[in-house]
Amino acid sequence: MFIVIHYSEIGTKGKNRIIFEKRLAQNILEALPGKNRVLRRYGRIIAEVFSPRQNEGLLIGILEKIPGIANFSFAEKAKLDIADIKKKIIALAGSKRFSTFSVSASRSNKSFLYNSSQISVILGDLIRKKLKKKVDLEHPDLTFRVEVGEKEAFIYCQKQPGISGLPVGISGKAVVSLSGGIDSPVASFMAMKRGLRVVLVHFFNDTLMGGRQRTSKIRKIAEELAKFQGRTKLCIVPFSGIQKVIIRQIPADYRMIIYRRFMMRIISRIGLLERAEGIVTGDSVGQVASQTLPNLGCIYRAANLPVLPPLIGMNKEEIIGIAKKIGTYDISITPYPDCCSFMIAKHPETNGQIYEIEKLEGAIKNKNALINKCVKESKVEIFD
Repeated sequence: MFIVIHYSEIGTKGKNRIIFEKRLAQNILEALPGKNRVLRRYGRIIAEVFSPRQNEGLLIGILEKIPGIANFSFAEKAKLDIADIKKKIIALAGSKRFSTFSVSASRSNKSFLYNSSQISVILGDLIRKKLKKKVDLEHPDLTFRVEVGEKEAFIYCQKQPGISGLPVGISGKAVVSLSGGIDSPVASFMAMKRGLRVVLVHFFNDTLMGGRQRTSKIRKIAEELAKFQGRTKLCIVPFSGIQKVIIRQIPADYRMIIYRRFMMRIISRIGLLERAEGIVTGDSVGQVASQTLPNLGCIYRAANLPVLPPLIGMNKEEIIGIAKKIGTYDISITPYPDCCSFMIAKHPETNGQIYEIEKLEGAIKNKNALINKCVKESKVEIFD
């Protein structure tokens, strides 16, 4: 079984294109089960699946979730010979039900005897005469596509859409602040689409939820996100110790900001251990009290790595739409206690000023010891 895989944005990368192609090819090879071969060809990638047990439905479910793939098609392979191409297209056409058709050919191999237009005419005329079908270039029932490459030709009909973007890992690594809500899983997905390999970090308060069963929701989200990048690391960080200190020392209307500043410090520490180069959050300007510009400014200043909020200009409806498409929405809306909402004021501060925040934090002693304890007691799980 052959699969012709096309990319879009990768084609704009000039002299660096080969690096992106190699990364995408490797990601595809790692994602496909069983014994396979993945080859780079000019303008496309070819996957050859050897196991007869891999059905098209299973493979579609995998390939449609790999960032970097614009579309893909299950194809017939032919030799660089017009007679063999004719034979293969007639066999393919004979297995399909249609009344009208068109042929669209492309030729990256300029040494091939016929150009794209000539190939289309020759094959279209063959199908018309041999199978008694009608040509319709405007609204055909079926379009046969022929790609003549350097070493072989491929013939196929249907294109399956991918999610495009860049291959995971090509842009480096980032750490994601993963809550139990709708936004941060979408932010994780958006980061993956820009070529980042993400490490998920979740903070939980064991006085609100106890043990593994209560954090099963976060594990389910991690499992869904792993479908897009493959092997995924989840760090679950106990946060109740720091929260107790903050509740004792900080007025209720400022606690949310300071909770998140400590989270940023812990995520930064984990990020450095993971050799990550950035932090991804699910922030969207003005959505909740902690996401005003003054508050975000205070929160982000606690980080030691660049903070990347992919959803910053999106509204809730847009975010929910993506969450439904990637399969995290139904998990995210199940009840789950939020660390950041624990013991805060009914109307928290929305105009935090850094000098006030730093002054309040001065009352908290042994910050580094608290952070180190959280990092040390974090539990790591891997999802493939």
